[in-house]
Amino acid sequence: MVKVYKPGKVAIVLQDRPYPHAIVAGIERYPRKVTRRMGQKKLATRSKVKPFIKVINYSHLFPTRYQLELESLKGLVSAETFKEPSQREDSKKAIKKQLEERYTAGKNRWFFTALRF
Repeated sequence: MVKVYKPGKVAIVLQDRPYPHAIVAGIERYPRKVTRRMGQKKLATRSKVKPFIKVINYSHLFPTRYQLELESLKGLVSAETFKEPSQREDSKKAIKKQLEERYTAGKNRWFFTALRF
């Protein structure tokens, strides 16, 4: 593994191909903007996160200087996760739960906003 790619490092996915090099978990759909005037029901629907898990070649990753500490995600996704669709869905649900807890706690706000180019 190249020195730049370390566990917990935030990376931008440039292009994905089915080469089994790195297992990546990330956010496919970000939470929407919330305000104080919104009720609990609307707040809950707007705070949802849609995760993804992929197997990506290292040459299609762009590492950044940012890091995110999510030790619990390491055990949720492995090479065996991609063998059956039911295992994949279960791991996505677990990742979604972890990311939504992180979002509602207010930690790492920058991670839950879409990149602007």
